[in-house]
Amino acid sequence: MSFKENLLEKIKINRLAKQVIATIGPPDSDRKADRNSMRSLLEMSTYTYRKERDLDLYLRDAAAAQTNILVLDNDLAIYNTFVEDVALRKSPTVKEMISIRNVIKILNDSDVVISKKEDSVKTIQQECIETLDLSFDESDLNEIVKDGCASLERDYAEGVIESLELFAEILEYEPAPKAFKISHHKGFGVLSRKESGEIVFGPMVIYSLIHNSLNLIDRQVGSFDKEAIEFIHQIASQKEQADAEGPDVFEHLKQKALRQ
Repeated sequence: MSFKENLLEKIKINRLAKQVIATIGPPDSDRKADRNSMRSLLEMSTYTYRKERDLDLYLRDAAAAQTNILVLDNDLAIYNTFVEDVALRKSPTVKEMISIRNVIKILNDSDVVISKKEDSVKTIQQECIETLDLSFDESDLNEIVKDGCASLERDYAEGVIESLELFAEILEYEPAPKAFKISHHKGFGVLSRKESGEIVFGPMVIYSLIHNSLNLIDRQVGSFDKEAIEFIHQIASQKEQADAEGPDVFEHLKQKALRQ
C-alpha cells in the first residue's frame, strides 16, 4: 500500500481503539465493551479468528500450540496459553468442573493472563500499527497536498478533511478542544495544558464546512484569553486575515512535516 493508504489505515486503527476504550467501564460495571469495533480492530491485525465452544477467540500465532489469545468478551483478556486451557477457564463443562485442579484454574487466571480491557486494546492497536510502513518522502506529501487542494477547489469537504486529518496524524495535531470549537468548522492543532489548567491550542488550521474556507493561525492561544479566541472566530468567519489561507495552508503543513 502507498504511504497515504497506510496512514489512513493508522487513523482507522486509532479511531477503532478509541471507540472501544470509551465503552470500557470500571470493574463490576454494567457497561459493555464495544465488541463490534473490537472485532473490526482485530480483523486489521495479524490475529486469526477461531470459534471454540461458545467463545470467540483471536490467536496471534494460529500454528503454535501456545500463543497469545484474546477472548472477545467484556473483559477483553489476552491469555498466553493453549486454546484448550482458555476454553476450560472461560467456558468449562460440568465434567471439567468436577476436578479441584480445574476449579482453581477457573477461579484464578492470573498465571496466564497478560492483560485485560484497555491494556489489551492498546496492545492490539500497537501491533496493528507496527505492521504498517509509515516512512515517507516529499512525493508522498505532495500527493496529500494535491488531493487536498483539488478537494478545496471542488468544494468537496470530505476530501479536504481527509487531507487535513492525514497532516494532523503526521504532525501530531489534535482536534480542536471544546474552548476552541466553532460550529460548522473542523479544527486541528497542537494541544497542550498549563499547570494552571489552561488549555493552549496552536498553531492550528480551521476549515469551514459552510464556506469551504481554510485558514492557518500560526501561533498559540490560551483558553483563558477571550480576546484571542474571539480573534480566531473572526478569522474563521473571514473578517480577519489568517497567517495562510486556502491551498497555501496545505503547502505550509507539508513544509512543516518535512522539517519534522
